[in-house]
Amino acid sequence: MRADRLLSIALLLQSRGRLTARQLATELEVSVRTIYRDVLALGTAGIPVYGDANGYCLVDGYQTQLTGLTPDEARGLVLTGLPGAAADLGLAEAVAAAQLKLTAALPAALRERADRMRQVFHLDSPGWYHDGDSADQLAVVADAVWRQRVVTVRYENWTRIVDRRLEPYGLVLKAGRWYLVARAERGVRTFRVNHIRHLSVLAEGFDRPAEFDLAAYWRAHVLEFRARLHQGEALARFAPGVLDQVSHLLGNAVAAAVADGEPQPDGWILARVPIESDSHAERQFLRLGAEVEVLAPESLRQRLAATVAGLAALYPLSPTNRDQADDPADHDEAGREDRNQAGPADRAQAGRTAHDQAGSADRDQAGSADRDQAGPPERGEAELAGVRAG
Repeated sequence: MRADRLLSIALLLQSRGRLTARQLATELEVSVRTIYRDVLALGTAGIPVYGDANGYCLVDGYQTQLTGLTPDEARGLVLTGLPGAAADLGLAEAVAAAQLKLTAALPAALRERADRMRQVFHLDSPGWYHDGDSADQLAVVADAVWRQRVVTVRYENWTRIVDRRLEPYGLVLKAGRWYLVARAERGVRTFRVNHIRHLSVLAEGFDRPAEFDLAAYWRAHVLEFRARLHQGEALARFAPGVLDQVSHLLGNAVAAAVADGEPQPDGWILARVPIESDSHAERQFLRLGAEVEVLAPESLRQRLAATVAGLAALYPLSPTNRDQADDPADHDEAGREDRNQAGPADRAQAGRTAHDQAGSADRDQAGSADRDQAGPPERGEAELAGVRAG
């Protein structure tokens, strides 16, 4: 709307000082000719805009008081540091306008500090290996949360597609992924938004419990997830040359267990380490190659043996390589050199690819049957917060 644009021009000149017509046009995504007309309209309305060859500015000392926030702008205040999340929720323009009004209301000294903060700090919330969820239903879900409207959803969990009636309490953004916290038939549950295949907003409303604290619920949910993540353990020996890579490749819990392990006469470390399941542990341990020896459980040893035998059949050694492989020390040194040359992103990518190939049967072994998808991408642990089928 033109009125909004006129206000934006006044606030931009108030918060940033002198700006050219080209700069204003770029900021507001209009033509330079439109800026000329708008500046003329501001002058006619009594706002003292001064223009010369160097651009436009407000007459010294002038302060517009037109800084009231619209309802959408007020809703978007919490997202002022998350432009990506604001865009996902359909509030990008409202958040930009709210930021502009807040900046314009600041004294000059504080406004300069705020501008400086924007220049030197940047938040990029998604992980390295994905740009976050593409959730077509997110804006509709957010509106239902805000207006406290009951929704019906068709939701895809690990094993099937289910229909649910939900009272949406709130949305959580974690590592670029959106989660809906809602009351279902069996209590408050968590749903991955991009697993909602169909959604209908009903005219029926509901009362969100006054005592419900979204942040507190999420903290408890994360703690519960982590507690049930590692439900087994393995006895394994780790080579000295791989110890500094365990945290990155296998996670902090395994690294802590290895650090508390028992040194062996040959320099290796014997440790009992937590595992999520045999299938998941197999993929994780294979990332260390011949620098880890699993002693128990026997079921995991057999899985590793079968996989290694299959790989050996696919990649038989040539006579030259077979002679080189006869010396275990040479083999260990070569393995360490290869891993050290690979960057962290390369190592994590290899592990993530193997993990993503796991079938639903493997994921069922991983713990609670109510989690909807394998993740997080960095280490392949079970996906945080899936639906609990009611």
